Amino acid sequence: MRGRMSLVLIIIMVLVGIQPVFAQYSLPEPEFKDPLFVSIAILAAAASSDAGSVIPQEIRNNQYFLESLRLAKLAQDTYDYGDYDASTNFAQEAIRYAQLSDEYVALQLKIKDTNDAIAAAKQRIDWAASSGAAKQYPIEYSEASTYYEASLNLRSEEEWDEAISAANKVVDILAYIQAPDGSRPLPAQYTVRTWTSFRDCLWNIAGRSWAYNDPWQWKVIYDANKSKLPEPGNPDLIEPGMVLDIPSIKGEARQGMWDSGRTN
Repeated sequence: MRGRMSLVLIIIMVLVGIQPVFAQYSLPEPEFKDPLFVSIAILAAAASSDAGSVIPQEIRNNQYFLESLRLAKLAQDTYDYGDYDASTNFAQEAIRYAQLSDEYVALQLKIKDTNDAIAAAKQRIDWAASSGAAKQYPIEYSEASTYYEASLNLRSEEEWDEAISAANKVVDILAYIQAPDGSRPLPAQYTVRTWTSFRDCLWNIAGRSWAYNDPWQWKVIYDANKSKLPEPGNPDLIEPGMVLDIPSIKGEARQGMWDSGRTN
């Protein structure tokens, strides 16, 4: 009996240091979703986290980890209550769920790494297409496109490492190609001019060739600049002299301020 008590105590101390509070120690079978099914929502929230050094809280505090804490507390409570058999069972279950949590976290971080690599590859592919580099380097662009499609297929098959490798090949292949001579990136900013002379409004700005060539994209500009507007809730009110950001929407290269030398 003394050996069992010592074993239980060691397991509890390893798992968690929780102040003992007596609780009912039933062990319902938890119903969990497939971790792959919920991973997209978890990673959208954590897309900006540095998962290499810090595990996002939404991933770290996953359902398996929380269950391991619950079981560890039950192990502590039942140990304090003197039910050492139950305490041992709870402690072993807590260890099992902690291991499941480790596996879940590793999977989510691998999925995030895969998505990040594919996003970088797509950005480079889109840049090559929009800058004209794809036409100047058709062999490299074709090879990169093949690897990009392969990365998407491998991701859908949950071949994470292979998908990352294929996506990285895209970036490597297109790393040293340049846009054609004489080309210049589209503007990233625009200074609003008067309605009287230039008919500046978000609809007309979005419709210009150096913006999106599509007036229906006016909301992209509005969303990117809402905080700058005199009345943030009113997209119709912009003032001459305001500097508007023109975000990239298809991976197109954008840099600097629009100038009068461009087409109106």
